[in-house]
Amino acid sequence: MQWRRLNGQLIDATLAEAVENSILSEKAAGNKLKVCIGTDSQVRNEVIEFATVIVFLRQKKGGFMFIANDRTTKKMSLKERMISEVAKSVEVAYSLCDLLDAHDVELEVHADINTDPLFESNTALKEAMGYILGMGFVFKAKPEAFASSSCADKMI
Repeated sequence: MQWRRLNGQLIDATLAEAVENSILSEKAAGNKLKVCIGTDSQVRNEVIEFATVIVFLRQKKGGFMFIANDRTTKKMSLKERMISEVAKSVEVAYSLCDLLDAHDVELEVHADINTDPLFESNTALKEAMGYILGMGFVFKAKPEAFASSSCADKMI
């Protein structure tokens, strides 16, 4: 995946290097960080577009994010698409968790899945929660899952 900043600037370094540089820079500025990772998707015609975000929250001082987009023409049910979103987020979280632990940065994985059983996306809630918690990550679903339901949603 090609990562970029919100302003469109491409990230030339590896994701781990870019994240570590951001952490070190923020620590040097006296900021405490928390990282939230989330993915959202949207179906347009025959294409499913995904956006994965890494949101860096500065305690009481705003934040910034890295973004990567991906697309597929594979047909998926809604449940399969929700689990694919979670898998993309978990893959990124897994690749960064040792680095974040080494720098004592909190990590949450956000799923764009509704906790209300009246919504269709709720059919994937148990599997998504089990997947994320089973990997040892903190899990957040709607309405607390802003990384996926707000940030990633705007990047599609």
